[in-house]
Amino acid sequence: MGGVCIFVNKNLNFMYIDLRKFSHEQDIEAGAIKLSVNSLNICIVSIYRAPSGNFAHFLDKLEMILNLLHSNNTQLIICGDININYLVENKKKKPLLDSLLASYNFTSTVYFPTRIQNNSVTAIDNIFINVSNFDDYIISPLVNGLSDHDAQLIRINDINIKILNNTPHYIRNIDKHGLDDFKIKLSLETWDNIFDNNDVNSTYNSFLNTSLRVFYSSFPLKKLITKTNGNAWVTMGIRTSCKLYLLCKNSNDFLLNNCYKLYCKILSNVIRKAKKLKK
Repeated sequence: MGGVCIFVNKNLNFMYIDLRKFSHEQDIEAGAIKLSVNSLNICIVSIYRAPSGNFAHFLDKLEMILNLLHSNNTQLIICGDININYLVENKKKKPLLDSLLASYNFTSTVYFPTRIQNNSVTAIDNIFINVSNFDDYIISPLVNGLSDHDAQLIRINDINIKILNNTPHYIRNIDKHGLDDFKIKLSLETWDNIFDNNDVNSTYNSFLNTSLRVFYSSFPLKKLITKTNGNAWVTMGIRTSCKLYLLCKNSNDFLLNNCYKLYCKILSNVIRKAKKLKK
């Protein structure tokens, strides 16, 4: 069984987009949200396709979703478990999906294993972005021990997210590079508007304005990001259990695998209760 779900930081401004009319069990399941990040609108679409689903139906419905959400004013990010292995050359499904996505200028970003099970190594989970809009990004695997699929973490560096209800803090980084730049820019100033002026107040204001302009240019403001512990519900016991799961998930021991299937259910219940206690 598959399905999709999107978790959003409660301090972010977002809107839910209902895609249930495009969803059909096994073929495609989809959900989406629209985020307002500063002056940028970002739409995140999560999709799931079962291995046994109708692939042609999947492409048709995905194209309908893209036609609905694609806009010059909104940037799309598509992610999910599509059950198409991007580590191998798939002569049937992968080229067809790539062709559809390329018509909207999307490309895949995941080329590392996302599911390792016994002797099987595949990349069936992916994130698709428009690289002409998001050209500065980092994609990496995130092994969490909560599933037989590893997570994928993408960081888009040219987006600054403003968290609501929090006052942002800014700093100026005074370093050697900035100091050298400051000295060079000061040496290039002619200062004519200062030496040619006989009024003391005007001379002082001109000097101050020129100095501040150069200073602000050499030492720009940078937002100070304060990290908070948003996963306080993750106790040391849960972390230890996840590590033990990772050590045994690829084991060929039949008895051990059966024990851990039962243990995973217990771990899932513990995690749900831990989250409720922290609300």
